[in-house]
Amino acid sequence: MRAILEALKEVSRYKSAVVGLILIAILVLIAIYTVFAIPYSKVIQLWRGGEGIWLENPKNAMPSWVNLFPGTNLPKTIIVSSRNGGEKSLEPLQGGVRKVRISLPFDYSYDGFPKELNLFFEAKYKERQPHLSISWITPDGRKVPLSDRGIKASDYYYISLDAQLTKKLGGQPPQVGLFTDPLAEKPVPFKGRYELVIDGYLFEEGADFEAKLVVYGQVYGLAGTDHLRRDLMLAMLWGTPVALAFGILAALGTTVLTLFIAAAGVWFGGWVDAAIQRITEVNMILPMLPILILVGTLYSRSVWLMLGMVIILSIFGAGIKTYRAMFLQIKQAPYLEAARAYGARNLRIVLRYMVPKAVPTLIPQFVMLIPGYVFLEASLAVLGLGDPILPTWGKVIQDAEVNGALYLGHYYWVLEPSLLLMVTGLGFAMVGFALDRVFNPKLRQI
Repeated sequence: MRAILEALKEVSRYKSAVVGLILIAILVLIAIYTVFAIPYSKVIQLWRGGEGIWLENPKNAMPSWVNLFPGTNLPKTIIVSSRNGGEKSLEPLQGGVRKVRISLPFDYSYDGFPKELNLFFEAKYKERQPHLSISWITPDGRKVPLSDRGIKASDYYYISLDAQLTKKLGGQPPQVGLFTDPLAEKPVPFKGRYELVIDGYLFEEGADFEAKLVVYGQVYGLAGTDHLRRDLMLAMLWGTPVALAFGILAALGTTVLTLFIAAAGVWFGGWVDAAIQRITEVNMILPMLPILILVGTLYSRSVWLMLGMVIILSIFGAGIKTYRAMFLQIKQAPYLEAARAYGARNLRIVLRYMVPKAVPTLIPQFVMLIPGYVFLEASLAVLGLGDPILPTWGKVIQDAEVNGALYLGHYYWVLEPSLLLMVTGLGFAMVGFALDRVFNPKLRQI
């Protein structure tokens, strides 16, 4: 424990290491918060939910913080319902018919047009459906009829996809035509108070309906949304524990097992050492990435299976050769002969007297291996071999690539996970280089 504290004190003398430790600490805190705040079962349900769960989110919306740039005032999503923000009145008519008027007003003060307009209904009736007459009132008092329709128990009206309304608006999409300033030479938003009015007719006792208008904005949340309306912040958060777990477990499993195998081979010698060296030489020429692609294509793309395969393929790597040279010198140390003389068993000698001598060289290598495995996990996901049900940084990049994010100008979709990958690699690299200087005296003056 004292040696660890002294090492940390020595590391703190390097400013780059301090910055790296701060970055790693932030990532670890985010990972811990994410695991407890959004349980694994919940995140899987949310990420696989598609548009059903995220129905009120806009598609391919940029992060809300873009509005902080000078001169930028892109619209946010506006939701108005008869239960929240709207007005609802009831008027009895002849023959047992009742007229329900729902008014859904909202203020629009943005410089851009909405992405979509959708209207959702919940109706209660037995046999005869409620009939609705829907109209749109602009800030200057113009009234635009939208639709006359009957509605089911759970129904919707995609205003943006109404071809007849588009024709009525001179070929402009409804989300543009309904918000355009009629006096402007080119389409610009007409700011002010809009109102969607629904006149509904109920033909049965106890019948009723509710309505909700969603004006989809161009920005959403801290990370934006993807093509399935999913909040990308979910993937940014959950990608952190997945990346750290994959990188740390792969690096830990690889370095510890490699160190132990190299020490055991040197101590036992003979055919044990020869077998380890031959396996290592064969494994060194095997291409890891094609093998992982083969496993992911023919068997399973589970992130944990990939983790196990990475550890197995990395154990007998070039590190065994390096550690073997080190342990050949350690084997000649007098204290090992003393340990054998007083009856220490082979396993105790390897674990208690040989392996600890190599730990100072193990720690820097372990830290610097972590970002490599983090990037490997992301690379597998980008190639389409990532876990299909788990949101990760690589999976987000892969979705962006498949859906032409860069071609369509959705740069945030690619830049956000890429930035997190770079920050992770930078943090561990800075700490690793500092540790290498601490544990390797030859590098301290460099």
